[in-house]
Amino acid sequence: MQAFLKPHRIVLFLIALALVVWCATTMNWTWLANPKYQAMAVEGLWRTIWLTVVTMVIGFLLAIPIGFAQAAGPAWLAWPARAFCTVIRGTPLLLQIWLLYYGLGSLFPGNPWIRDSVLWPYLRESWPYALVALSLSVAGYEGEVMRGAFKGVAHGQLEAAKAMGMPRFTMFRRIWLPQAVQSVLPTLGGETVLQLKSTPLVSTITIMEIYDVAGRVRRDTFIIYEPLILLAVVYMILTALIVLMFRWFERRLPTRTA
Repeated sequence: MQAFLKPHRIVLFLIALALVVWCATTMNWTWLANPKYQAMAVEGLWRTIWLTVVTMVIGFLLAIPIGFAQAAGPAWLAWPARAFCTVIRGTPLLLQIWLLYYGLGSLFPGNPWIRDSVLWPYLRESWPYALVALSLSVAGYEGEVMRGAFKGVAHGQLEAAKAMGMPRFTMFRRIWLPQAVQSVLPTLGGETVLQLKSTPLVSTITIMEIYDVAGRVRRDTFIIYEPLILLAVVYMILTALIVLMFRWFERRLPTRTA
């Protein structure tokens, strides 16, 4: 407690408290009582959270084989994986979303076998394209990170496992993967925060997430600052939760790996 109550922290806390009181007493927050905007905010917040979580899970699961192929795979697997990471990292995410939605998505209505299939109710929606684009973006960036993590595993451990006759998949599961994941957890936490901040891009393909809700409030009421300030607070809270979650994982994983 004494370590927390340092002069600079007390000053920062008082400044933050004064800003909160000033915003609450001088700005217009009457629009928050509108049930329409409350429902939109709940829906947009939920869509932002599930897009972040699902695309991070899918992207990281794709990044593991992509990184391993570059680190230890044959050339016919390493080169395509390296080319994929280069293309994803070298092009803007907004461009990738538009290419999938306005490019690939515009080709499907002209194909009767797609339009008459069970997938058409999903392919005519915008969220599958956002899901694919965001997942591939994570896979491209984290695939390169996992490549370095796999190469960073001590070679002596792998040689000892081979000498003991350990199968290659067992060696991957018990030595390579746990240590690689442990080393990339801080980077993965930062990537999750960046992914959260990338979700507003999906509003350009008609998906309403929390950032788009603030824009709709601004267009309807001509209130500019209040929705943006509340949006910033929401993103800060979500970011803090992500950071705390990954710090918890970092404290737990070394014990489990050992």
